[in-house]
Amino acid sequence: MSISGSLSNALSGLTASARATQLVSSNVANAMTEGYGRRELSLSARLTGGAGSGVSVDGVTRIIDETVLRDRRLADAGMASADTESAFFADLQALVGIPGDEGALSSRLAAFEAALIEASSRPDLQARLEAVARTAVDLASGLNGTSDGIQALRMDADAEIARTISDTNTTLARIAEVNALILRNGGAGRDVSSLLDQRQQLVDRLADVVPLRVLPRDNGTIAIYTQGGAALLDIRPAKLGFAPTATIVADMTQTSGALSGLTVNGQLIQTSGNFAPFAGGRLDALFRIRDDAAVTAQARVDAVARDLVERVTDPAVDATLAPGAAGLFTDAGAAFDPANEVGLAARLAVNAAVLPASGGALWRIRDGIAAAAPGEAGSNAVLSALSAALQADRTPSSGAFTVAARTASGLAGDLASLIGSDLRAADTTSAYRRAQLESLRLTELSGGVDTDQEMQKLLLIEQAYAANAQVIRTVDDLIQLLLGI
Repeated sequence: MSISGSLSNALSGLTASARATQLVSSNVANAMTEGYGRRELSLSARLTGGAGSGVSVDGVTRIIDETVLRDRRLADAGMASADTESAFFADLQALVGIPGDEGALSSRLAAFEAALIEASSRPDLQARLEAVARTAVDLASGLNGTSDGIQALRMDADAEIARTISDTNTTLARIAEVNALILRNGGAGRDVSSLLDQRQQLVDRLADVVPLRVLPRDNGTIAIYTQGGAALLDIRPAKLGFAPTATIVADMTQTSGALSGLTVNGQLIQTSGNFAPFAGGRLDALFRIRDDAAVTAQARVDAVARDLVERVTDPAVDATLAPGAAGLFTDAGAAFDPANEVGLAARLAVNAAVLPASGGALWRIRDGIAAAAPGEAGSNAVLSALSAALQADRTPSSGAFTVAARTASGLAGDLASLIGSDLRAADTTSAYRRAQLESLRLTELSGGVDTDQEMQKLLLIEQAYAANAQVIRTVDDLIQLLLGI
């Protein structure tokens, strides 16, 4: 081999060593960086006339396990969905309260029942009638607050949907821009590893919104579809549309047209059901909360309010009531109409006829809502009948409860139990999803940067560098020797 050939070989080796050192440095520096793909240098022998003439740097290979990455993104979506639902049911349980806790619906109902029992033992005492009125107002207020809280949760979900859609549109537009840069730079032979890292981080940002399918396209670009088949990005990004609603009340639904649905490029798409294009992920969970879970919770709370109204409005309880007249509990001051049950819990109010502050009189609790004049102070017939009505077994008329008959307290307890059951189920799913995600993250990290391995590579690179440097020194010595002849 000629001196010039030896020198060329050594210089190519130094160049490869320098490039390899840069990659090791980059790998170690980004060992904990989300979305970073480990780099490896691609080398090949450089041949001239069939003989080796050094080493060529063919490029940089970004090492990513696409299968693990896909599964981890699906786990991200499942985890986000489970956490969103779990948080909703936790908030719902806080609204209804746990039986036995102060302020819980069941506790308010128990206080009202206790006040009726005490008043029936001494119906002549004004203080005991005042306690009945006070606990009745407190019970109605509790149902009002629970209903208002449920609608507030729906509004929070609606607002979060709007924010998620806006962020998704922004992210899709940025992925399209990075796709274009990868196409342009990759076509020019430049290293696009950093752009691939950036794109992976952007796609990961979408992963908790909806389960994704990432499909490779020409020259390193990608297309993105949902697991349900909706195109999010294929050359051009899709445009998702949603109109938030400032105020939501119980009778407002997407089916009635009062609430916005989701559009993709102007086309309305299904947002409910397991086969909806955006099923799974945080966005799907938010729609389920707004349009399903919260609506079901409202229906159950309304059913408790209806059961309460119907128990105390029965003419067998208060003989002074005319057919169809409002009893102790009213629908915003009027008699309850079964055709207008939705939102009853928010409108429930104590009849003004028994409230002194509203021009009523406490004695009507004892003598009957429609009584024209006070009766005997020692009569407890109405109070005893009210107490018995609450303790009687009765099948609820609505609310998707089981058909078993139960007391008023039993129905309130069932409401709390159903919410607690939903919360436990959501927490169990969340725990499973979290364990699955952590396992996949560990698998993903195991294929990432191993700093010990990178340090071993650096030692080999140092040896290769030293060897090539020695060749150059030897060539220099030979040249100096020849020049001195």
